[in-house]
Amino acid sequence: MPKALLLVLAVILFASAASAGELSAADLDKRRKALADLLKDQWEYTLRTSPEFASILGDRRYNDQSSDNSEAAVKRDLAATKKFLQRLDRIDTTGFSEQEAVNKALMAHNLRDNIEDIGLKEWEMPVTQISGIHLNAAQLPSLLPFATTKDYDDYAKRLRNFPKQLDDTIANMRKGMRDHLMPPKFLLEKVVKQAGGIAAQEPDKTPFAQPLEKFPDAVPEGERARLRTEIVDAIRTSVLPSYVKFAAFVRDDYAPHGRKDVGMWALPDGAKRYASRVRQSTTTNLTAAEIHQIGLNEVVRIEGEMLAIAKSLGFADLKSFRASLATNPDLKAKSREQILELYRGYIDGMYAKLPQLFGRLPKAKVIVAPVEEFREKEASGAQYEPGAPDGSRPGRVEVNTGEAQTRKTINMESTAYHEGVPGHHMQIAITQELTGLPEFRRFGTSYTAYVEGWALYSEKLGKEVGFYTNPYNDYGRLQDEMLRAIRLVVDTGLHSKRWTREQVVQFFHDHTSEDEVEVQSETDRYIVWPGQALGYKIGSLKITELRERARHELGDRFDIRAFHDEVLGAGALPMDVLEQRINDWIGRMKR
Repeated sequence: MPKALLLVLAVILFASAASAGELSAADLDKRRKALADLLKDQWEYTLRTSPEFASILGDRRYNDQSSDNSEAAVKRDLAATKKFLQRLDRIDTTGFSEQEAVNKALMAHNLRDNIEDIGLKEWEMPVTQISGIHLNAAQLPSLLPFATTKDYDDYAKRLRNFPKQLDDTIANMRKGMRDHLMPPKFLLEKVVKQAGGIAAQEPDKTPFAQPLEKFPDAVPEGERARLRTEIVDAIRTSVLPSYVKFAAFVRDDYAPHGRKDVGMWALPDGAKRYASRVRQSTTTNLTAAEIHQIGLNEVVRIEGEMLAIAKSLGFADLKSFRASLATNPDLKAKSREQILELYRGYIDGMYAKLPQLFGRLPKAKVIVAPVEEFREKEASGAQYEPGAPDGSRPGRVEVNTGEAQTRKTINMESTAYHEGVPGHHMQIAITQELTGLPEFRRFGTSYTAYVEGWALYSEKLGKEVGFYTNPYNDYGRLQDEMLRAIRLVVDTGLHSKRWTREQVVQFFHDHTSEDEVEVQSETDRYIVWPGQALGYKIGSLKITELRERARHELGDRFDIRAFHDEVLGAGALPMDVLEQRINDWIGRMKR
């Protein structure tokens, strides 16, 4: 072939390759933009259709609006979710960065779970003694930002939206009655008391009047009387009559039809429903039977560690030691305020130790506050409420101080680490502060096995930095770990093996020294929130497994701070995605 022709061919081939490269790069940019646009659109959809959530995050665009609880809204949500999933499925992630590919995978995971939940008609059973509009609405005011006159005017409008929200909820519950999707009758009677208790309050004494206790400086003095009048009137004429109506409906129409059997197996498609809950909570493919056995194994292991502490304190066996805990006055709280001070002391002490465990520390602060009295009878011992992303509201460890003098103090140290630092506050605050992640991963995604698994794992970190110096508190830590192991047994027992409520209570009594008030409330929680409690222990076991794998493979190069930063460095993840992330990190550290 002549040299001139070879030269021409070379030029053509070079130009073709360059053109293909340009097309490839352009195609990659187009696909990346398609994913980014979809994530943005879906997040805006979330905020628009969940205006209370938007307000909690500090987005004031929808402050005067309320979620639509109607069946029509559920159907619109299903259609929108399917469209987002169709768009997502068309996006090829070849050439994407690791995190971009994870973004797609997590969004697909969330959308499919939502479609599954709607298909199972979870929306027809929206109220229990631990959740539902009657409790969520009363908690909302404490989470909203109030800085301007408009914030208060918007709030008054939102209060007047409440009757329709409640009417739609009642309509959904009636559909649940028709479809035999009902919580147990005896627990619905608690809902009547909760709603009736709020309905009986004076308007200015309800949780809805909390924003009136102190106006911010930006609200002019001349406006405060008007705002107070409008908000109290909205509570009197819109909110409280709705609570009266709701309490009467549950008492007279709904609760009498509540199911008699406590297990999820008693519902239509009960086995399918529970399998879905198990998968969503654990983000694994473990079966109920496998989880039940893991729980039994963990109960035996933890009891061995408990017995060692009992013997170190002079007791021959766990039975006698547990009996002593119930009668030892030094292990009981003295007052509501003492409980709060204990939690504050433990969290403050842990803050000083965090640099030993983490390279990245949260900027957001955390406070300790009591659980509102209107829900403390059914509330857990403590819970965490995230702070506002802009820092205007700190994270809160909300502590149940009800019946204070019946509560043991031995597990308050471990619970403080679980709910505060290095547990929920550490993980959630860091996630909110991460840059480079889309909003749905920073604020809108919560995988139970990751979030609760991390918090349970965190309880033991206190021991690694020298805490739990009181052996009773160390026993309390083990008791909390035992609680999470027992959950694997009794949750699967209730909803897969057809255990009775009495069997669950007895299993608690046989293997723990939990306060009776906690045993009863925990048992009722598992009945109405199937599967959720499984995530704690399954997630903690996986994080511990990954840590030991990293320590074994990296040897002297293993750095606990770097490991923890990697676990927390991408927000909440399903367990399989977290495992791949840690495996990749181990590979990089070996190079």
